[in-house]
Amino acid sequence: MRSFILTICSLLMLFASSAAFSPIAPVTRAPSTVVSTTSLNVFGKKKSAAQKAEEEAKNALYWQGEWVCKDCGYIYQRGECAGMFFEEQGAGFRCPQCSGPRRRYAKKVGDVVGTTLDGGDAPILIFSFGGVIATIIFGIW
Repeated sequence: MRSFILTICSLLMLFASSAAFSPIAPVTRAPSTVVSTTSLNVFGKKKSAAQKAEEEAKNALYWQGEWVCKDCGYIYQRGECAGMFFEEQGAGFRCPQCSGPRRRYAKKVGDVVGTTLDGGDAPILIFSFGGVIATIIFGIW
């Protein structure tokens, strides 16, 4: 054990004396032109009218609402996923938060996620209570 500790200490001393851990000289910058911090200069050129029309036509093809993961509640955001619409994601897409598959996402309509045409949970609850009552009746009979 002692030889192991001595070996580690000697390696640390060897690396500490190397050039990688020596103090770095301050970097001087050459004078440059005026730098603007506006988003137009950072992200490139303005789009032409044809490019804007093409982008609007592409936007019209896809769902404009939100897609929500049914497992964890993560809301899909184009900016975090390479700017791709949810429909453009391939079959191998996974939820970034819970790794749920793509099929576990639902469209969010207003405050409701994954609305159904049958009235929500009411039919499930009615038949569940009916089953409990039927079980009790058959148990007594």
